[in-house]
Amino acid sequence: MNRVWSLAGTGPSGTITTAYYRGPWPVPVCDIPDRSHSMLFRTTSFQFFEASAKDNINVKQTSAGRQTSVQYSVKKEKKKKAKMCCSGFLKMMMFVFNGGIFLAGAAILGVGVWVKVDSGSLLGILENVDGTPSGISQLVNVSYLLMAVGGVLLVIGFLGCCGAIKESRCMLLTFFSIVLIIFIIEVAGAVVLFVFQGLAEQLLAGLETEVRESIRKNYGKSESLTSLWNATMEEFKCCGYLNYTDFDNSPFQGGKDVYPQTCCNATTTTGTCNRNAAHLSMVDGCFDMLLQLIEDNAVIVAAVALGIAALEIAAMVVSMSLYKNIGNKA
Repeated sequence: MNRVWSLAGTGPSGTITTAYYRGPWPVPVCDIPDRSHSMLFRTTSFQFFEASAKDNINVKQTSAGRQTSVQYSVKKEKKKKAKMCCSGFLKMMMFVFNGGIFLAGAAILGVGVWVKVDSGSLLGILENVDGTPSGISQLVNVSYLLMAVGGVLLVIGFLGCCGAIKESRCMLLTFFSIVLIIFIIEVAGAVVLFVFQGLAEQLLAGLETEVRESIRKNYGKSESLTSLWNATMEEFKCCGYLNYTDFDNSPFQGGKDVYPQTCCNATTTTGTCNRNAAHLSMVDGCFDMLLQLIEDNAVIVAAVALGIAALEIAAMVVSMSLYKNIGNKA
């Protein structure tokens, strides 16, 4: 297949010289230039142009009685530049994304360590504040979870950043593997929730007898349980597990006609919350409020989960693209 090739270069005299060749490539070199079949292009530097070059340009240049083979590919050079730009963009995205993960992990880890190390003075102050739930001591256990989550995020961010900057295939592969494992766990969890979407309601309903019995025996007697229920009812504006009757004959009543203040609607009754006021108020139980909370936030949870999954997929694609580019360079 014949093509028109345009070769331009700076000649020995410093002038711009342009020559054309029409025919198949490579050009047969001879001592007499021929614009239709063969040519001799004597320059100290040269460039080759072809609109749709797909083949390597193989040029034999005669210089000082010696022949030198020079290869140049327009398409390959353009492709190489495009790959370099793409690789640079991928590196930047990996660094920014994983830099954010690294900083978030460091912050979470720092909070966890602070809660653990300074828990004595912190909890001492909180426990001396009136109205603070006695279960606040469980805050120490949260520190371990924070440290674990922060540590994992720290490792992921470090591997992603260093793998991109240092072009380490080992780090990128490790980063990909960790994110893939997390992604698989999330997908498995989503499938379980989808298949057993009524599991939460069944689980909560199955605990009805035990929870109501616990209220009757321990509410007003156990300080930790009483504080927990008070905080829950205040937060969700609910009363008991099902309704105000859960507190009948509980230690809280002590033989009196009295119920937690959250079981009475402030706009309906004033003063002490008794049985009649609680009945007129008809405040919903915490079981119904909890189910409503789950249903109301299901869409938000699903959207957040999809967003996280999309970021994880993007991170895996970018890491594997860099992994492949680094392999091609080697």
